[in-house]
Amino acid sequence: MEELPAKKSNRNEKIVMPITWNFTTTATLIIFIMTYIGIAAGGFWGLKLDRAGITLLGSIALLVFGCSTLPEAVNNVNFESILLLFALMIISCQLQCAGFYHKAAKLISGFMSKPALFLLILMVSSGILSAFLNNDVVCFAFTPIVAISLLRKRFNPIPFLIALAISSNIGCAITIIGNAQDVLIGEMTQLSFGKYMLFAVVPVSISMLIAYFIILFISRKHLTLVVDKNFVPPKEDTTPLHTWRTIKGLIAIVVIIILFFTPLPRYMVALAIAGLLLCSHKLESKVVLKLVDWQLLILFTGLFVIVGTFQDIGLGKAALQWLSGHGLELNNPYILTLSTGVLSNLINNSAAVILLVHLVDLSNPINGYILALANTLAGNLFLIGSVANIIVIKKAKEFGVHISFWKFAVYGIPVALASYITLLLWLYIMI
Repeated sequence: MEELPAKKSNRNEKIVMPITWNFTTTATLIIFIMTYIGIAAGGFWGLKLDRAGITLLGSIALLVFGCSTLPEAVNNVNFESILLLFALMIISCQLQCAGFYHKAAKLISGFMSKPALFLLILMVSSGILSAFLNNDVVCFAFTPIVAISLLRKRFNPIPFLIALAISSNIGCAITIIGNAQDVLIGEMTQLSFGKYMLFAVVPVSISMLIAYFIILFISRKHLTLVVDKNFVPPKEDTTPLHTWRTIKGLIAIVVIIILFFTPLPRYMVALAIAGLLLCSHKLESKVVLKLVDWQLLILFTGLFVIVGTFQDIGLGKAALQWLSGHGLELNNPYILTLSTGVLSNLINNSAAVILLVHLVDLSNPINGYILALANTLAGNLFLIGSVANIIVIKKAKEFGVHISFWKFAVYGIPVALASYITLLLWLYIMI
């Protein structure tokens, strides 16, 4: 598949000077390593810091120790990506306020009498919605309705909720707006919206089909809920559907997708439409803005500053040279695919993407395709591999449904491995 070279981002156009080992270089390396250790671990012992707090603290440390100036830190942030992500969040949150996700999940729950069919409809619908409305939001909205409906019907919700997370991760990879990481990759590499979809639709569709049969096979003997005689099913949520708000939100999504095929700046298109959606006679803007994932925006902004400083000082180039000297050439499509998968599960896929976009050749569209697909599919390997997985587990716990790390891995490992084999075979055919 041939495609004109994408325009390089400003970050890649900078001239990297040779490394001079001094206090600034050493401090930058230490802060970089400590930040990524904290992200991988999810926090530091004795401190109430989450991943967003860790990246924010790392960015502050770079400024305090003189590793980066404020103008340099600001220049390292790709604001087009952040603004596009913010605008898409607003549109998804507006649909959430309209009760759209709740209604969609309730309609799907009507097929519960046939578990195999229900599983198929749940996975396909959540995958498609995630591709255009963000997988984290879909999982956040679907989990309570699916869990309550299954518990009331005396079905074991665990296989279905794991399937929800897995299918959302797979489905969101079909577009460059399906999850936060792919939004950033799409903006930084200036990928064509349509050409990426054409490239991604085959491996994503095959991966979804394989995932369905794997989950159906593993869960076939565990669909019935084992409860004691005192079990009391949770009450159903009766969130109403606001028709006009839903129509406005869906029209906004359709218009955005159409305009994404034009030369107009994607972040400007999304911001303009998100701004129009905030104009409402009854729905207060603060209600919508309260649902925006500000933590995720802080996480990405902090990572831009930290990795950008790491690159500016020459450490990124040194890391590339070291990897190449040991036979790991990141611009090799197969090595990049496997490296993205490993890093996504070691340090979180968001952190892996921000690091890798500074280390690979973004003028080659294939590298952008691989980064977007590989980080997303890798999120199914372990529970901590994707924010969507964590959202499902946390929301399910509110209804007494406990999904352990190992229970998720029983489903996640074979699905992730099968998806990766599919992706590698697709790359072999296409390049």
